[in-house]
Amino acid sequence: MPEEFVNVRYMVDDVENAVRFYMEHFGFTLRTSAAPAFADVVRGSLRLLLSGPSSSAGRPMPDGRTPEPGGWNRIHFVVEDIAADVERLRAAGVTFRNDIVKGPGGQQVVLEDPAGNPIELFEPAGA
Repeated sequence: MPEEFVNVRYMVDDVENAVRFYMEHFGFTLRTSAAPAFADVVRGSLRLLLSGPSSSAGRPMPDGRTPEPGGWNRIHFVVEDIAADVERLRAAGVTFRNDIVKGPGGQQVVLEDPAGNPIELFEPAGA
């Protein structure tokens, strides 16, 4: 029976750097690597496909647009202590788009992987 994963593709400008980032900071493990074009890393049931500029996913669209990193769609990690995670990641030099925002459902913050792709940390209210 095939493994069940939720698959998310991120365009990155440096596949090896992205692999190191996700393994070091978020506990992913390397599944396969065809760097510099592509690699995929897994954490639980999340399979993150990291596609570089030379990958098939990086080819220009018929209208000439080229897939690139960034944007605002993001993977979302639920955490138990957002302040501690932010402190740990800031100390490691990770770039944040904002400071922790509090709302009725909890707290969140958006940070970036090395290619500028967003990652949200979320601590539910009452956690």
